[in-house]
Amino acid sequence: MTKRRRRFKQTDSLEARLAQFATNLREQADHQPPGDERNSLLKRAYNADQAIDIDRHLREQR
Repeated sequence: MTKRRRRFKQTDSLEARLAQFATNLREQADHQPPGDERNSLLKRAYNADQAIDIDRHLREQR
């Protein structure tokens, strides 16, 4: 028997989901003391913001 892939319909756009993800990471970072874990959270939030910019740029190219 083959495995069935679970499929989900996304109700929010990729941009909205990435923006919420970045916001949550920044909120988590606010509760962390300065250090590696906080920097990691902030870097992930920055990367999510960059992904939003790339997505916008690609949508404009169409």
